[in-house]
Amino acid sequence: MNGKRVGLYLRVSTGDQTIETQRLGLVAACESRGWRIVGEFEDKGVSGAKGREKRPGFDRLLKSATTRKIDVVAAWSVDRLGRSLQDLVSFLAELSAVGCDLYLERQAVDTTTPAGRALFQMLGVFAEFERSIIQERVKAGMERARRYGTKSGKPIGQPPLARAKVGAIKAELARGTGILKTARLCGTGVSAVQRIKRELIASEVPAEGRG
Repeated sequence: MNGKRVGLYLRVSTGDQTIETQRLGLVAACESRGWRIVGEFEDKGVSGAKGREKRPGFDRLLKSATTRKIDVVAAWSVDRLGRSLQDLVSFLAELSAVGCDLYLERQAVDTTTPAGRALFQMLGVFAEFERSIIQERVKAGMERARRYGTKSGKPIGQPPLARAKVGAIKAELARGTGILKTARLCGTGVSAVQRIKRELIASEVPAEGRG
């Protein structure tokens, strides 16, 4: 285990934060394990939600790992690497593919140990679980939209008509104007006119029944 080459990844989200706390903690962890730090990769004032292309330090870190210039990636905390489980598992998969390990100080994750490697495998299970939940939510949302339009039940892409426009449509229909012509005169869609006509017919049924 000793003599492993380590790349430190140091990131802060805002420019007024400092990476020194992260660096000191990781340096101490590496020294206690006999690991040799061969590179520091920094992203200052960069959100963890940003992609690899907008995190130059992270990009260089991965390139060093994939070209086998480092044996271990060391970071202060899991949220320094990314903002989602999917991001983390994807990152771990890249490291695993090239035989590079991961050390996280705050979470006490060390994949150079048997326990750390087991946690590595469990993360993949959790990521699959998260993907299945997201897929089910997407399917449920699409089905709801197909049946009812928006969550409120209003047709998709049809905002509520202004009261004045509704009045104008009712007036034209009361004059006996056809649906197509009413839609053209009032500057609205045919479906909106059809809906208002159905509502008018429905509202007149009780009165006719009493006659």
